[in-house]
Amino acid sequence: MRVKENIRITDPDCKDTVIHMTLEPLRGKLPSFRPGQYVRIGIPKLKEPAPGYFAIASCPDEPEGYEFFVKNAGPLSAYLCDIEAGALLEVEGPMGKGFDLTPFKGADVYLIGVGTGIAPLRSLWHSIIRHREAFGKVTIYAGFLTEMHQLLTEELGELSRHNIEVSITLEMGHESWDGPIGYVQHALKADAPDGTNAVACLAGMSPMVDACTETLQNLGFNDDCILLNH
Repeated sequence: MRVKENIRITDPDCKDTVIHMTLEPLRGKLPSFRPGQYVRIGIPKLKEPAPGYFAIASCPDEPEGYEFFVKNAGPLSAYLCDIEAGALLEVEGPMGKGFDLTPFKGADVYLIGVGTGIAPLRSLWHSIIRHREAFGKVTIYAGFLTEMHQLLTEELGELSRHNIEVSITLEMGHESWDGPIGYVQHALKADAPDGTNAVACLAGMSPMVDACTETLQNLGFNDDCILLNH
């Protein structure tokens, strides 16, 4: 596949670099995929840096290309953060089970992730928007280290137009921040969503997923209503 666009989306003063990378097929159409799935990306003719796995951040109903959020946190991601439009990459997939909400029509939906872990959730909320009438209440719980690390501020702010609520938690707040401070599981516990007719989709680091899973179980969510994308 070919790099169509590569744009930094973290604040220029933020020490962490996250880019929004879009890939387009050289020919033909993209294979179909489910929200939450991921692909394996490698560099043609190079064994190092080794290939890695990245969740698709775009919607299956938008087949022009794949979108990803890449944080500069290792050799491959550093390479991708500096890559220029027109460069070629090897892409294998899609892989993973993704998020299948087919059995949960009419249910409330909770999307929970932190940092670049919101990438597979973005794929899902774009899909939900296209079928919004099929679900009840939809709420996104997103967590970031600081306000400077926050991703997709404008996009998340506009989701209310689609009757989607958004809760942003900062691990490190400041005097003018009036949202939750701490971890997303704390915001979940404080809001205490009703798990009677609901499904939760989690994406991110294992400690966060484990903590949120325990919180959801304590709130009455059944295990088969707590979904992971892998």
